[in-house]
Amino acid sequence: MAHTTQADAAEVPCATDVHRVEVAHVNGDAYEVDVRGHRLLVDQPVEAGGTDVAPTPTEMFAASLAACVAFCVGRYLDRHNLSRRGLRVRTEFTMATDSPPRIDALRVMLTPPPALSAQRHATLLAVASHCTVHNTLRKPPTVVLALGSQDT
Repeated sequence: MAHTTQADAAEVPCATDVHRVEVAHVNGDAYEVDVRGHRLLVDQPVEAGGTDVAPTPTEMFAASLAACVAFCVGRYLDRHNLSRRGLRVRTEFTMATDSPPRIDALRVMLTPPPALSAQRHATLLAVASHCTVHNTLRKPPTVVLALGSQDT
């Protein structure tokens, strides 16, 4: 993943279709995430100094992968007039034991709808492997860290 700082920010091309997520401090380790007016909370477990009122940002990262897989598979099922009933996706992850802190491994378990024929299982996995979040993990984006002001 390309990682740049504020000094390098001018070198990163500006996209015309920019999506924005805002995060604001609530209290302690809790933050409110605003995505197009949808509000989510993130926090840390008690043993990590938080109050455990919400998932951690890392858990939300893993959740976004599971949700994206479910969405893509659900759309595939719809295109083929197949039921989504019983579709489940679970993500398991382990943290790296060395520095820097990060997820070391992700495992996505896709449970197809019971009515889905075994012949479609391989196709379902192929569809799942092309969700946007999975694609982003395979080809990481450029990340620019910059300081902003209250106005930006």
